[in-house]
Amino acid sequence: MPIIKSAIKRVKQANVRRDRNVATKRAIKAAVKAFEAKPSHETLSKAHSEFDKALKKNLLPKNTVARRKSALAAKAKTAGVKLAAAKKAAAAPVKKTATKPAAKKPTAAKKPATKKAPAKKPAAKK
Repeated sequence: MPIIKSAIKRVKQANVRRDRNVATKRAIKAAVKAFEAKPSHETLSKAHSEFDKALKKNLLPKNTVARRKSALAAKAKTAGVKLAAAKKAAAAPVKKTATKPAAKKPTAAKKPATKKAPAKKPAAKK
């Protein structure tokens, strides 16, 4: 056990951070196991969300998260599971309608622009 106050505080902080990190990693493992047990949109979304949280907390590198999410997506594809966002986009195509530009409001009379005095140039050396 350290004797110096700052070292004691560091040990306490490290323990708190470790507990937080372990909890996040356990949540990831639980979400992935839930997806593998019952592949569905909800479980896939939950697993992706847990990976994103770990990435946001700098617990996992971004390439690791991308690789693991990609692997889950591949498993979901073989199981026939699709994300809801893709379903919504495919089910309801967006129709573009022509919109009229908003009517311009009359503006108050503008003040005439004042000319700024030109900046003084330094005198040339002779």
